[in-house]
Amino acid sequence: MYESIDRYIDRLIGESTPEKPMWNIENIRHGKPAHWNYIDGCMITALLAASEITGRQEYAEFAERFIDYYVNEDGSIRGYSMDKFNLDDVNEGRVLFDLYRTSGKEKYKKAIYLLHEQLEKQPRTVTGNFWHKKIYPDQVWLDGIYMAQVFSTRFNEEFGSADYSDMMKQILNVRKYMFDTNKGLLYHGIDMSGKVFWADKETRCSANFWLRAIGWFAVALADIIGYISNDSDREKLVGIFREVIDGVAKYADPKTYMYYQVVDRGGSEGNYLETSGSSMIAYAMMKGARLGVLDRKYAVFGRRTFDGICERYLRVSLDGKLELGGICLVAGLGPEDNKRRDGSYEYYISEPVVENDAKGVAPFVLCYTEVKRMLLGKN
Repeated sequence: MYESIDRYIDRLIGESTPEKPMWNIENIRHGKPAHWNYIDGCMITALLAASEITGRQEYAEFAERFIDYYVNEDGSIRGYSMDKFNLDDVNEGRVLFDLYRTSGKEKYKKAIYLLHEQLEKQPRTVTGNFWHKKIYPDQVWLDGIYMAQVFSTRFNEEFGSADYSDMMKQILNVRKYMFDTNKGLLYHGIDMSGKVFWADKETRCSANFWLRAIGWFAVALADIIGYISNDSDREKLVGIFREVIDGVAKYADPKTYMYYQVVDRGGSEGNYLETSGSSMIAYAMMKGARLGVLDRKYAVFGRRTFDGICERYLRVSLDGKLELGGICLVAGLGPEDNKRRDGSYEYYISEPVVENDAKGVAPFVLCYTEVKRMLLGKN
């Protein structure tokens, strides 16, 4: 099956344009105009990684054409509004560092500084953490660590003073307030004000452990550890990373090594093995083992998860095309006018399950790059 994944990636770029990428199912379903967003950012990140490990230059060329459509010569970005203070919108900016390095286009550097300006102005909770979005006041979501802090780390490493104190404080706060030591899992979100309808009155956390949220956090740690140069901060992050991976690994399905949409409720009616979060955990495991910060057993565990996803959800359609299924389209908490998104078990299993959405495809491709590294003996 591995050899067919290259064909799948070829299809992804062959059937996509910057205006209408086939992997952005949310935009397609809702008829949204093309705009700067984290879903595309995840896919372009994966394509650049795939280009590096496979030597397929056409992946990188597609990525550059894609981003060129959005980034103007003055560094402004099509469909981006800073005043939304949406951490998701920062995520796609991480690819700008790689494209600036390879192309030398100054507009990429200007766009990097534009997105960094958002983080400088981003509203914060009383603990100093970024609000997830302007429409989610006082809320910290695990997703936001991936969306903002990988970019922030790269900025500080390449354009800043390599001062990681703010990033470290925000991650340490997530560990302090959102980690359940009994379960070994992290809650999806926390409302520091304790006022929002979905928050527990005592812990202020959401009610359940959503797989993809934990996956975002695990991938963020794996990626940041790969970039950060400060040994002391790196070791602190490694400690949290090991704790997160050790915690979630206990919940792997013994047959497929995949993980459930609501992680600790594997036997509950309606729960299902979910592709995006499983791919994220597998990628974090394999990368962590490759970087030497996780036990080597996790390279094996991660690859087993990847193989489980291939066997369960990578299928050939009647017209001969590969389709990747089992992907939760989206899940969130609130806002106040959307009481359905209450963080309950029933809510998480009610969201649509789709094929070929980049929130699942991108980490799946990243897993593939880690498997390729193993097969090729590359670090």
